[in-house]
Amino acid sequence: MSLSPPRPVARLGLVLLAVLTALAASVAVASTASAHVTVSSGDAAPGGYGLLAFRVPNESDTARTVALRISIPEEAALASLRIQPVPGWTATLTESELDEPLESHGQEITRYVSVVEFRADAGAGIAPGQFQVFALSGGPFPDADTVNFPTVQTYDDGTEAAWIEPTVEGQDEPERPAPVLTLASAEANGDGTAAAEEDSGHGHGDVSDSGDASGLALFLAILALFTGVAGVVLGYRAGRRTVSS
Repeated sequence: MSLSPPRPVARLGLVLLAVLTALAASVAVASTASAHVTVSSGDAAPGGYGLLAFRVPNESDTARTVALRISIPEEAALASLRIQPVPGWTATLTESELDEPLESHGQEITRYVSVVEFRADAGAGIAPGQFQVFALSGGPFPDADTVNFPTVQTYDDGTEAAWIEPTVEGQDEPERPAPVLTLASAEANGDGTAAAEEDSGHGHGDVSDSGDASGLALFLAILALFTGVAGVVLGYRAGRRTVSS
């Protein structure tokens, strides 16, 4: 004769299993979303200047991120570009010739910064479970809605994560999407125009990490946890009522 657990206990076990499954899935979504290298700006607009914040999480469990190479396509060439120093990192700028010169403040620009590379000093880098923000300031930005910045992340074990795949509207997000900057309208910035101001007078504040899909994923994970706990409680109470009846 086989013995089976009482029905309330079995029901409670099923509910608990569902809770753990939902929580694991939510945490996996949060981890995947937060692993992307992203770029954001609160003031970059077509024709204007702005501050770009590249958020770089370390997705390795064992290796440090020791280098970041940001490519700037020619269609997004900036007449002026500056970096914000990061303690423990050295930045290198690479220039390229423009097929079509740019005009900025009455001057013809024939070369632009096409690659910005940050490399960690000895013993430094982004450790597992951490992230770093790298900031660039410049302009004028092109007359476009979005700009892609293909980026390669290098680890101290020799592996690389190439965030270079384009995101196509209407299609699923690629596995390694290139960071996409959304340019705000001039009206959204509150100045009514997209005037190009002098680079030395931008007046940007400190870089802050903007909200992204990882925040939503974390919220969903917490929601799944509370929903699951509520299910366990209700299942347990229902089991007690069944036993008592």
